[in-house]
Order: sequence, then C-alpha cells, then structure tokens
Amino acid sequence: MSDRSNYTRWQTYWCALEGRKRCRVTAEQLVIGLIRIGGSLPVLRWAFAGALIAILVDFSDLFWRGWLDLGGLGDYQSFDKWLDLVYMATFLVVALRWNGPARNVAIVLFAYRIVGVGVFVFIDSRTVLLFFPNVFEFWFVGIAAQRHWWPEFRLTGRRVAMLFLVALALKMGQEWSLHGGQYFDRWVATDLVEHWWRWLTGG
Repeated sequence: MSDRSNYTRWQTYWCALEGRKRCRVTAEQLVIGLIRIGGSLPVLRWAFAGALIAILVDFSDLFWRGWLDLGGLGDYQSFDKWLDLVYMATFLVVALRWNGPARNVAIVLFAYRIVGVGVFVFIDSRTVLLFFPNVFEFWFVGIAAQRHWWPEFRLTGRRVAMLFLVALALKMGQEWSLHGGQYFDRWVATDLVEHWWRWLTGG
C-alpha cells in the first residue's frame, strides 16, 4: 500500500476518534454519512422493516459513489466500517430488549464483529474481515423476522444452530464478494445497471 493510502486510512481513523478540526471531511462523506445514519434509525421503531432499510441504505453507497462528485470518500473501506458501527449499534439496542438465546447470541456475534473491525484497523488487511464476518447482521434480521411473523416460534438449541448456520453461510458469501474477491471494488452500481440495460436492450 502506498504512503498516501496509509496516510488517508490513518487520517480517517484519527478524524473519527479525535474529531480534530484540522482533518478535512469532504461534502461527499458528510452527505453519505448522514444518509447512512438516517437509514440506521427506523430499526429502533420497526425491528424487521427497519433492519431491511438499514441494509439497503448501506448498499446504496454503491450508487451514491457514482452519482455524487463532492470531494470523494477517501479510504472507502475505513469510512464504511465506521458507519457500519452506527447501524450495528441500533441493531444491538433492539436486540438487548429480547431475551433468551436470541439476545445472548446477538451480543456474542456483535462483540465478535467489533473485535474483527478492531483487528482490521490495526492490521490493515480486508482478509481479516473474512475471519470475523458480520453474522450479527443476518442473525438480527432472522430473529426480527421470527418475532414479527412467528412470535410463538420457540428457539430450541437445534433451531438456534440452524439459524446461525444459515446466517453464517449467507454472510460468508457476501463477505467473500466484498473482501475476498473484492468484486465491488471494480465498479459502482450505476455502471452495472447501465451495463445490464445495454445487454437487455442490445445497445
């Protein structure tokens, strides 16, 4: 990694942790940051629907990065991971209202991911995130769906294990595409939509 890339990464961490005025924050970071924070709040009122909104808003970065030209995002991975903590925190607030294995597993998965993000900060390797997948996110969505649609459903040990394995499999596929294959680094969503449109229309 170049000295410039290292500087940008650590400047991002320094600004986030210290809030120093001398750190330059672009208008693009502010706009996308506010969108992401706003998208994290509905879950506090509507657990299942709010979780889906937060995840969709998270992925909307792929579009905003193509549409906006307000100074760039600097080190996007660092920027993204800090903002992920916002929606994860709102998910955790809701999960703490649960009881039994739903609550306990959520706390463990949240803590595990936080450790992974910390290791990512210091090692500066996205491969680390493959060993600390954000299973907490999909676990939360699964439990929120269960509580919304099937409130009488009892979480036995076997069902907890099955739900965890499903969440893990789905999340590992997503983490690999993001940080293993790094497929989303090569384009923004607007480019992909345009490519698909040309393919469908023969343009």
